[in-house]
Amino acid sequence: MSYSKYVREVVRRFPASIAAGQEMQVARLDYEMSLFVPHVPPGGRVCDLGGGWGTMALSCAAAGLKAVLVDDYRERGFLEKETMEAMNALYRDYGVEVVSRDLVTEGLGFPEQSLDAITLFDTIEHWHGSPRRALHDAMRALRPGGRIVIATPNCVNLRKRITVPLGRGKWSPFSEWYDHELFRGHVREPDVDDLRFIAGDIGLRGWTIAGRNWNGYYSASRLIRAVTPFVDRFLRLRPSLCSDLYLVGNAPA
Repeated sequence: MSYSKYVREVVRRFPASIAAGQEMQVARLDYEMSLFVPHVPPGGRVCDLGGGWGTMALSCAAAGLKAVLVDDYRERGFLEKETMEAMNALYRDYGVEVVSRDLVTEGLGFPEQSLDAITLFDTIEHWHGSPRRALHDAMRALRPGGRIVIATPNCVNLRKRITVPLGRGKWSPFSEWYDHELFRGHVREPDVDDLRFIAGDIGLRGWTIAGRNWNGYYSASRLIRAVTPFVDRFLRLRPSLCSDLYLVGNAPA
């Protein structure tokens, strides 16, 4: 089943300042929804941790689920006031519950067995502290058999293995770290072994690790965009070489 219609529905209502960037991500969001939505009962409750401006939570709400969006909106400051006001209106329209919370210092804070699925898409690598407490809280908040999805960039993907020895491994401009008082970039990117450890530490059942390579699809180079579908299909056989990793599993039944 495709979930892209729900993503497009909400993105069409986004402020222009962020709509274009999210329109590029439709295929990615469609895939990510396929990892957990089929495992959620009709009208089930889904919580997206570190969800930023909320595309995933809104898409889940559009698909008929009860969506909760959690992020530290007191500190992020990545959206100007007008854009944030427009997004808050959209959350209200779709009935998305928005919780502002520092997940590192405060944990998750939801009652036990109160959620059907929990997602963490490209967020834990930004946290300036261990995600361990929040992940254990997430497992307690899941109903028996509930689904959790953790997505992160891969610190040792194939491109980095090639470019780092050539001295071209920087992932972001120096100024993003040095010139700003508040740094929200990547603190530590996991690899496949790290995700395996996390799966064991939090007690995941029936877990798998999948790989994808989304950056190539959005590259400014026409050549890279053309070859990415073929490279992506090949690299999926070895998630440890992929740029994007997905740990997917269930709470104990």
